Amino acid sequence: MQTIKAAVCHDFGSPLVLEDILLRDPNAGEVEVTLSAVAICHSDISYADGAWGGSLPAVYGHEAAGIISAVGDGVSGLEEGDSVVVTLIRSCGTCPSCAGGQPTICETPYDGDKGPITTADGGKLHQAMACGAFAEKVVVDQRQVVKFPSDMPMDAASLIACGVITGVGAVVNAAGLRAGQDVVVIGAGGVGLNAIQGARIAGARRIVAVDMTEEKLEDAKAFGATHGVLASAKSPWRASYKALGGKGAEAVIVTVGATPAYDQAPRYLGRGGKVVMVGLPHSGAYSSYEPAILASIGQGMVGSKMGDVVIQRDIPWMVDLYLQGRLQLDSLISGRWSLDQINEAIADTKSGKARRNVIMFDR
Repeated sequence: MQTIKAAVCHDFGSPLVLEDILLRDPNAGEVEVTLSAVAICHSDISYADGAWGGSLPAVYGHEAAGIISAVGDGVSGLEEGDSVVVTLIRSCGTCPSCAGGQPTICETPYDGDKGPITTADGGKLHQAMACGAFAEKVVVDQRQVVKFPSDMPMDAASLIACGVITGVGAVVNAAGLRAGQDVVVIGAGGVGLNAIQGARIAGARRIVAVDMTEEKLEDAKAFGATHGVLASAKSPWRASYKALGGKGAEAVIVTVGATPAYDQAPRYLGRGGKVVMVGLPHSGAYSSYEPAILASIGQGMVGSKMGDVVIQRDIPWMVDLYLQGRLQLDSLISGRWSLDQINEAIADTKSGKARRNVIMFDR
Protein backbone atom coordinates (compact mmCIF):
# COMPACT_ATOMS: atom_id res chain seq x y z
CA MET A 1 0.00 0.00 0.00
CA GLN A 2 1.13 3.54 -0.73
CA THR A 3 -0.08 6.83 0.72
CA ILE A 4 -1.58 9.42 -1.64
CA LYS A 5 -3.60 12.62 -1.30
CA ALA A 6 -7.32 12.60 -2.14
CA ALA A 7 -10.39 14.81 -1.70
CA VAL A 8 -12.77 12.75 0.43
CA CYS A 9 -16.53 13.19 0.91
CA HIS A 10 -17.50 12.31 4.49
CA ASP A 11 -20.99 13.85 4.56
CA PHE A 12 -23.35 14.63 1.67
CA GLY A 13 -23.53 18.34 1.01
CA SER A 14 -20.38 19.15 3.00
CA PRO A 15 -17.04 20.34 1.60
CA LEU A 16 -14.62 17.65 0.49
CA VAL A 17 -11.66 17.04 2.80
CA LEU A 18 -8.13 16.77 1.43
CA GLU A 19 -6.41 13.95 3.32
CA ASP A 20 -4.03 11.01 3.06
CA ILE A 21 -5.52 7.71 1.91
CA LEU A 22 -4.04 4.30 1.08
CA LEU A 23 -3.89 2.85 -2.45
CA ARG A 24 -3.00 -0.78 -3.12
CA ASP A 25 -0.98 -2.07 -6.06
CA PRO A 26 -2.86 -3.12 -9.21
CA ASN A 27 -4.23 -6.65 -9.28
CA ALA A 28 -4.39 -8.83 -12.39
CA GLY A 29 -5.97 -6.92 -15.26
CA GLU A 30 -5.57 -3.54 -13.55
CA VAL A 31 -3.32 -0.52 -14.06
CA GLU A 32 -2.18 2.27 -11.76
CA VAL A 33 -2.39 5.75 -13.27
CA THR A 34 -0.61 8.77 -11.83
CA LEU A 35 -3.03 11.54 -12.67
CA SER A 36 -2.15 14.81 -14.37
CA ALA A 37 -5.67 16.24 -14.72
CA VAL A 38 -9.21 15.51 -13.59
CA ALA A 39 -12.22 17.58 -14.66
CA ILE A 40 -15.19 18.31 -12.42
CA CYS A 41 -18.41 16.87 -13.83
CA HIS A 42 -21.86 17.80 -12.53
CA SER A 43 -22.40 14.11 -11.76
CA ASP A 44 -19.58 14.29 -9.18
CA ILE A 45 -21.29 17.26 -7.58
CA SER A 46 -24.70 15.57 -7.56
CA TYR A 47 -23.26 12.47 -5.92
CA ALA A 48 -21.40 14.55 -3.30
CA ASP A 49 -24.62 16.44 -2.57
CA GLY A 50 -26.47 13.16 -1.98
CA ALA A 51 -28.76 13.37 -5.03
CA TRP A 52 -28.51 9.64 -5.70
CA GLY A 53 -27.42 8.29 -2.33
CA GLY A 54 -24.39 6.04 -2.11
CA SER A 55 -21.72 4.82 0.28
CA LEU A 56 -19.60 7.15 2.43
CA PRO A 57 -16.83 8.08 2.91
CA ALA A 58 -16.11 8.24 -0.79
CA VAL A 59 -13.70 9.63 -3.36
CA TYR A 60 -15.47 11.00 -6.45
CA GLY A 61 -14.01 12.14 -9.78
CA HIS A 62 -14.24 10.23 -13.04
CA GLU A 63 -13.04 12.47 -15.90
CA ALA A 64 -9.27 12.06 -15.82
CA ALA A 65 -6.00 11.65 -17.70
CA GLY A 66 -2.51 10.68 -16.64
CA ILE A 67 0.47 8.36 -17.03
CA ILE A 68 0.44 4.62 -16.32
CA SER A 69 2.82 4.10 -13.41
CA ALA A 70 2.29 0.38 -12.68
CA VAL A 71 0.74 -2.59 -14.50
CA GLY A 72 -0.83 -5.71 -13.02
CA ASP A 73 -0.46 -9.25 -14.34
CA GLY A 74 -2.32 -10.11 -17.53
CA VAL A 75 -2.60 -6.55 -18.84
CA SER A 76 -2.37 -6.38 -22.62
CA GLY A 77 -1.50 -3.44 -24.87
CA LEU A 78 -0.63 -1.06 -22.03
CA GLU A 79 2.67 -0.35 -20.29
CA GLU A 80 4.28 2.04 -17.85
CA GLY A 81 4.75 5.50 -19.34
CA ASP A 82 1.67 5.39 -21.57
CA SER A 83 -0.53 8.51 -21.58
CA VAL A 84 -4.13 7.42 -20.98
CA VAL A 85 -7.64 8.75 -20.61
CA VAL A 86 -9.28 7.25 -17.49
CA THR A 87 -13.04 6.64 -17.69
CA LEU A 88 -15.73 5.32 -15.36
CA ILE A 89 -16.80 2.70 -17.92
CA ARG A 90 -15.75 -0.52 -16.20
CA SER A 91 -16.91 -3.28 -18.55
CA CYS A 92 -16.43 -7.00 -18.02
CA GLY A 93 -16.35 -7.77 -21.75
CA THR A 94 -18.34 -11.00 -21.44
CA CYS A 95 -21.87 -10.22 -20.19
CA PRO A 96 -24.67 -10.00 -22.80
CA SER A 97 -24.48 -6.18 -22.93
CA CYS A 98 -20.70 -6.08 -23.36
CA ALA A 99 -20.69 -8.92 -25.85
CA GLY A 100 -23.47 -7.14 -27.74
CA GLY A 101 -21.39 -3.99 -28.15
CA GLN A 102 -22.92 -1.98 -25.26
CA PRO A 103 -20.19 -1.79 -22.61
CA THR A 104 -21.68 1.34 -21.01
CA ILE A 105 -24.49 -0.82 -19.60
CA CYS A 106 -22.29 -3.71 -18.45
CA GLU A 107 -24.31 -6.12 -16.29
CA THR A 108 -21.43 -7.21 -14.03
CA PRO A 109 -21.67 -5.23 -10.77
CA TYR A 110 -18.70 -3.48 -9.20
CA ASP A 111 -18.50 -2.91 -5.44
CA GLY A 112 -16.64 0.34 -4.85
CA ASP A 113 -16.53 -0.38 -1.11
CA LYS A 114 -14.08 -3.18 -1.87
CA GLY A 115 -11.94 -1.26 -4.36
CA PRO A 116 -8.25 -0.37 -4.22
CA ILE A 117 -8.48 2.51 -1.72
CA THR A 118 -8.90 2.66 2.05
CA THR A 119 -8.71 5.38 4.68
CA ALA A 120 -5.30 6.09 6.22
CA ASP A 121 -6.08 3.68 9.07
CA GLY A 122 -7.27 0.91 6.72
CA GLY A 123 -11.00 1.59 6.98
CA LYS A 124 -13.61 1.42 4.21
CA LEU A 125 -13.36 4.12 1.53
CA HIS A 126 -15.70 3.97 -1.46
CA GLN A 127 -14.13 4.24 -4.94
CA ALA A 128 -17.01 6.11 -6.56
CA MET A 129 -17.98 5.28 -10.12
CA ALA A 130 -15.18 2.66 -10.24
CA CYS A 131 -12.73 5.54 -10.56
CA GLY A 132 -12.20 7.81 -7.53
CA ALA A 133 -10.13 10.31 -9.50
CA PHE A 134 -10.17 13.27 -7.10
CA ALA A 135 -6.83 11.84 -6.01
CA GLU A 136 -3.18 11.82 -7.03
CA LYS A 137 -3.40 8.26 -8.38
CA VAL A 138 -6.03 5.65 -9.27
CA VAL A 139 -6.02 1.91 -9.79
CA VAL A 140 -8.59 0.86 -12.40
CA ASP A 141 -9.41 -2.01 -14.73
CA GLN A 142 -7.44 -2.01 -17.98
CA ARG A 143 -10.70 -1.72 -19.93
CA GLN A 144 -11.33 1.72 -18.37
CA VAL A 145 -8.35 3.41 -20.03
CA VAL A 146 -7.44 4.37 -23.59
CA LYS A 147 -4.02 5.51 -24.81
CA PHE A 148 -3.51 8.85 -26.54
CA PRO A 149 -0.45 10.62 -28.01
CA SER A 150 1.98 11.90 -25.38
CA ASP A 151 2.08 15.38 -26.95
CA MET A 152 -1.65 15.95 -26.39
CA PRO A 153 -2.36 18.25 -23.39
CA MET A 154 -3.53 16.33 -20.33
CA ASP A 155 -6.27 18.82 -19.42
CA ALA A 156 -7.82 18.53 -22.88
CA ALA A 157 -7.54 14.74 -22.81
CA SER A 158 -9.30 14.50 -19.43
CA LEU A 159 -12.45 16.08 -20.87
CA ILE A 160 -12.87 13.22 -23.33
CA ALA A 161 -13.36 10.75 -20.45
CA CYS A 162 -16.97 11.80 -19.83
CA GLY A 163 -18.37 15.11 -21.06
CA VAL A 164 -17.10 14.79 -24.62
CA ILE A 165 -17.94 11.13 -25.21
CA THR A 166 -21.34 11.64 -23.59
CA GLY A 167 -22.31 14.65 -25.69
CA VAL A 168 -20.84 13.60 -29.02
CA GLY A 169 -21.92 9.99 -28.51
CA ALA A 170 -25.51 10.96 -27.72
CA VAL A 171 -25.81 12.47 -31.20
CA VAL A 172 -23.73 10.04 -33.22
CA ASN A 173 -24.46 6.75 -31.44
CA ALA A 174 -27.77 7.14 -29.58
CA ALA A 175 -29.63 9.45 -31.98
CA GLY A 176 -27.95 7.97 -35.06
CA LEU A 177 -28.04 11.39 -36.68
CA ARG A 178 -27.66 11.48 -40.45
CA ALA A 179 -26.22 14.37 -42.44
CA GLY A 180 -28.89 16.95 -43.28
CA GLN A 181 -31.10 16.27 -40.26
CA ASP A 182 -32.01 18.86 -37.62
CA VAL A 183 -31.08 18.74 -33.93
CA VAL A 184 -32.24 20.54 -30.80
CA VAL A 185 -29.89 20.46 -27.80
CA ILE A 186 -31.50 21.41 -24.49
CA GLY A 187 -28.81 22.72 -22.15
CA ALA A 188 -25.61 24.45 -23.28
CA GLY A 189 -23.34 23.35 -20.45
CA GLY A 190 -20.32 21.08 -20.83
CA VAL A 191 -22.21 18.05 -22.18
CA GLY A 192 -24.57 20.19 -24.25
CA LEU A 193 -21.72 21.98 -26.00
CA ASN A 194 -20.26 18.61 -26.93
CA ALA A 195 -23.63 17.42 -28.24
CA ILE A 196 -23.66 20.54 -30.41
CA GLN A 197 -20.15 19.69 -31.62
CA GLY A 198 -21.28 16.15 -32.34
CA ALA A 199 -24.20 17.42 -34.41
CA ARG A 200 -21.89 19.75 -36.35
CA ILE A 201 -19.37 16.98 -37.00
CA ALA A 202 -22.16 14.60 -38.07
CA GLY A 203 -23.38 17.11 -40.68
CA ALA A 204 -26.59 18.41 -39.11
CA ARG A 205 -28.50 20.90 -41.25
CA ARG A 206 -29.49 23.17 -38.36
CA ILE A 207 -28.65 22.98 -34.67
CA VAL A 208 -30.88 24.77 -32.17
CA ALA A 209 -29.49 25.35 -28.67
CA VAL A 210 -31.97 25.88 -25.83
CA ASP A 211 -30.81 27.40 -22.53
CA MET A 212 -31.83 29.83 -19.81
CA THR A 213 -29.34 32.62 -20.60
CA GLU A 214 -28.25 34.56 -23.64
CA GLU A 215 -24.63 34.09 -22.55
CA LYS A 216 -24.95 30.30 -22.81
CA LEU A 217 -26.64 30.61 -26.20
CA GLU A 218 -23.70 32.68 -27.47
CA ASP A 219 -21.39 29.97 -26.16
CA ALA A 220 -23.42 27.39 -28.05
CA LYS A 221 -23.03 29.27 -31.33
CA ALA A 222 -19.25 29.31 -30.85
CA PHE A 223 -19.37 25.50 -30.80
CA GLY A 224 -21.60 25.10 -33.84
CA ALA A 225 -25.21 25.96 -32.97
CA THR A 226 -26.94 27.76 -35.81
CA HIS A 227 -29.76 29.15 -33.65
CA GLY A 228 -30.45 29.87 -29.99
CA VAL A 229 -33.74 29.77 -28.07
CA LEU A 230 -34.32 30.99 -24.52
CA ALA A 231 -35.89 28.24 -22.45
CA SER A 232 -37.60 30.89 -20.30
CA ALA A 233 -39.66 32.14 -23.24
CA LYS A 234 -43.31 31.18 -23.54
CA SER A 235 -43.61 28.00 -25.62
CA PRO A 236 -39.91 27.98 -26.64
CA TRP A 237 -40.48 25.04 -28.97
CA ARG A 238 -42.38 27.40 -31.26
CA ALA A 239 -39.23 29.47 -31.71
CA SER A 240 -37.36 26.25 -32.46
CA TYR A 241 -39.90 25.30 -35.13
CA LYS A 242 -39.43 28.71 -36.73
CA ALA A 243 -35.63 28.32 -36.68
CA LEU A 244 -35.98 24.95 -38.39
CA GLY A 245 -38.15 26.35 -41.17
CA GLY A 246 -41.53 25.35 -39.73
CA LYS A 247 -40.76 21.79 -38.66
CA GLY A 248 -39.66 19.80 -35.65
CA ALA A 249 -36.26 18.20 -35.16
CA GLU A 250 -35.22 14.65 -35.97
CA ALA A 251 -33.35 14.52 -32.65
CA VAL A 252 -33.72 16.37 -29.35
CA ILE A 253 -30.82 15.87 -26.93
CA VAL A 254 -31.63 16.67 -23.28
CA THR A 255 -28.35 17.30 -21.47
CA VAL A 256 -29.68 18.85 -18.25
CA GLY A 257 -31.07 16.99 -15.25
CA ALA A 258 -34.17 19.18 -14.98
CA THR A 259 -37.66 17.66 -15.14
CA PRO A 260 -39.21 20.72 -16.89
CA ALA A 261 -36.75 20.15 -19.74
CA TYR A 262 -37.91 16.54 -20.01
CA ASP A 263 -41.57 17.57 -19.87
CA GLN A 264 -41.08 19.89 -22.83
CA ALA A 265 -38.59 17.86 -24.89
CA PRO A 266 -41.12 15.97 -27.08
CA ARG A 267 -42.65 19.26 -28.17
CA TYR A 268 -39.50 20.06 -30.15
CA LEU A 269 -39.74 16.84 -32.16
CA GLY A 270 -40.82 16.40 -35.74
CA ARG A 271 -42.57 13.34 -37.13
CA GLY A 272 -40.54 10.22 -36.48
CA GLY A 273 -38.15 12.16 -34.23
CA LYS A 274 -36.40 10.91 -31.12
CA VAL A 275 -35.68 12.39 -27.69
CA VAL A 276 -32.31 11.26 -26.32
CA MET A 277 -32.27 11.48 -22.52
CA VAL A 278 -28.79 12.26 -21.17
CA GLY A 279 -29.11 14.56 -18.13
CA LEU A 280 -29.89 12.89 -14.79
CA PRO A 281 -32.53 14.45 -12.50
CA HIS A 282 -32.33 13.66 -8.79
CA SER A 283 -33.79 10.35 -7.61
CA GLY A 284 -37.57 10.48 -7.24
CA ALA A 285 -38.12 13.14 -9.92
CA TYR A 286 -40.81 12.44 -12.55
CA SER A 287 -41.84 13.84 -15.91
CA SER A 288 -45.06 13.34 -17.87
CA TYR A 289 -45.97 13.01 -21.55
CA GLU A 290 -48.97 12.47 -23.76
CA PRO A 291 -48.13 9.05 -25.20
CA ALA A 292 -50.86 9.16 -27.85
CA ILE A 293 -48.99 11.91 -29.67
CA LEU A 294 -45.69 10.04 -29.65
CA ALA A 295 -47.35 6.84 -30.81
CA SER A 296 -49.45 8.42 -33.55
CA ILE A 297 -46.57 10.12 -35.36
CA GLY A 298 -43.82 7.62 -34.70
CA GLN A 299 -41.81 9.55 -32.13
CA GLY A 300 -39.66 7.93 -29.47
CA MET A 301 -37.59 8.45 -26.34
CA VAL A 302 -34.39 6.66 -25.41
CA GLY A 303 -31.90 6.91 -22.58
CA SER A 304 -28.22 7.26 -23.39
CA LYS A 305 -25.55 6.45 -20.82
CA MET A 306 -22.10 7.88 -21.61
CA GLY A 307 -23.08 8.42 -25.23
CA ASP A 308 -23.41 4.66 -25.83
CA VAL A 309 -19.69 4.66 -26.58
CA VAL A 310 -17.20 1.89 -27.02
CA ILE A 311 -14.21 3.76 -25.62
CA GLN A 312 -11.55 1.74 -27.46
CA ARG A 313 -13.30 2.68 -30.72
CA ASP A 314 -14.64 6.17 -30.06
CA ILE A 315 -11.96 7.87 -27.95
CA PRO A 316 -9.16 7.47 -30.55
CA TRP A 317 -11.53 8.94 -33.15
CA MET A 318 -12.27 11.94 -30.94
CA VAL A 319 -8.58 12.43 -30.12
CA ASP A 320 -7.91 12.50 -33.85
CA LEU A 321 -10.65 15.07 -34.40
CA TYR A 322 -9.06 17.26 -31.72
CA LEU A 323 -5.60 16.96 -33.22
CA GLN A 324 -7.06 17.90 -36.62
CA GLY A 325 -8.70 20.99 -35.10
CA ARG A 326 -12.24 19.71 -35.74
CA LEU A 327 -13.20 19.06 -32.09
CA GLN A 328 -12.88 21.93 -29.63
CA LEU A 329 -11.49 20.92 -26.23
CA ASP A 330 -9.18 23.70 -25.02
CA SER A 331 -11.96 26.28 -25.22
CA LEU A 332 -14.18 24.06 -23.06
CA ILE A 333 -11.89 24.66 -20.07
CA SER A 334 -13.04 27.56 -17.92
CA GLY A 335 -10.45 27.29 -15.16
CA ARG A 336 -7.51 25.26 -13.90
CA TRP A 337 -7.22 24.55 -10.18
CA SER A 338 -5.05 22.59 -7.76
CA LEU A 339 -6.37 19.67 -5.70
CA ASP A 340 -6.39 21.77 -2.53
CA GLN A 341 -8.70 24.22 -4.33
CA ILE A 342 -11.26 21.59 -5.24
CA ASN A 343 -14.07 23.04 -3.12
CA GLU A 344 -13.62 26.45 -4.75
CA ALA A 345 -13.62 24.78 -8.17
CA ILE A 346 -16.85 22.93 -7.29
CA ALA A 347 -18.49 26.17 -6.13
CA ASP A 348 -17.49 27.84 -9.38
CA THR A 349 -18.96 24.92 -11.33
CA LYS A 350 -22.20 25.14 -9.35
CA SER A 351 -22.54 28.81 -10.29
CA GLY A 352 -23.45 27.67 -13.80
CA LYS A 353 -20.93 29.93 -15.49
CA ALA A 354 -18.19 27.37 -16.05
CA ARG A 355 -17.96 25.09 -19.05
CA ARG A 356 -15.51 22.70 -17.35
CA ASN A 357 -13.16 23.26 -14.43
CA VAL A 358 -10.07 21.05 -14.33
CA ILE A 359 -7.95 20.03 -11.36
CA MET A 360 -4.27 19.95 -12.39
CA PHE A 361 -1.63 17.98 -10.51
CA ASP A 362 1.78 19.62 -10.19
CA ARG A 363 4.37 17.01 -11.16
